Amino acid sequence: MATEQLPTRVLVIDDHPLFRKGVADLLALEPNLQLVGEAADGQEGVRLAALLRPDLILLDLNMKGWDGIETLRRIRSASVAEPGAPSLTHEARILMLTVSDQESDVVGALRAGADGYLLKDMEPEDILEQLREAMRGRLVISPQLTDLIARALRSHQGPLHLSEAGLTQREQEVLELLAKGYSNKLIARELDLAVGTVKVHVKHLLKKLGLHSRVEAAVWSLNARGG
Repeated sequence: MATEQLPTRVLVIDDHPLFRKGVADLLALEPNLQLVGEAADGQEGVRLAALLRPDLILLDLNMKGWDGIETLRRIRSASVAEPGAPSLTHEARILMLTVSDQESDVVGALRAGADGYLLKDMEPEDILEQLREAMRGRLVISPQLTDLIARALRSHQGPLHLSEAGLTQREQEVLELLAKGYSNKLIARELDLAVGTVKVHVKHLLKKLGLHSRVEAAVWSLNARGG
C-alpha cells in the first residue's frame, strides 16, 4: 500500500500582520502545504526555524532589525538557536517573498543561499504554483527577474562560454540539472550519486565559474548555451 505523503510544513517570516494573514489564507487552499509557524521579525524567525524544523520558509526582505538577507544567513549557518533546541536543519527550502525587484537585493539574497525569489505582486495562483514547484525541489524565481539576474551576471569576470569553463563531464551534468532547477536531492537521484557528492560538485563548478550561488549558475548556464 502506498505511503501517504505528508504535507510540506511552512514557516512564514514577515513583519506585516495583514500579509501573513493573506499567506495563511493562501496556504489553506493547498492541502499539501501546512502553515506551522509565523514570525514578525528575523530573530523570532530564526528561533522558530530551529524549533519547528520546517520544510519550507517564506522570508520577507525588508524587516526591522535583521533584514531578510541577514535572517537567511543566520538560518543557513544555524548561528542562533534556542538553548536545548535541536540543531537547525540545513535542508529547509528558503524562498524570498518580497516587494523588492532591485538587482542588489535579488543577487544578494541568492548569493546568501535563497532557493528562490518571488515577488509579492504575483497573482495568488501563480505564487501557489511556484510553491508547488519548490515542493518538488525546484528553484523558483519570478519570471520578470530572470533577465535582471542575467544582466548582473554579464558583469562578472568568469568564462563567457561553457567550453571555457574547464568543467569536468560530471560537473557539466550537474550544471545541466541545476539549469533545470533541480535541488541537490533531485540531482543526486538523477545521477545516482550521494547528496554530499553533489554538493562537492556544485561547490567546484561555482568556483570555476566565479559565481556564488546555484541560481546564478543556472541562469549563467542558460545564457552561455543561448537558452
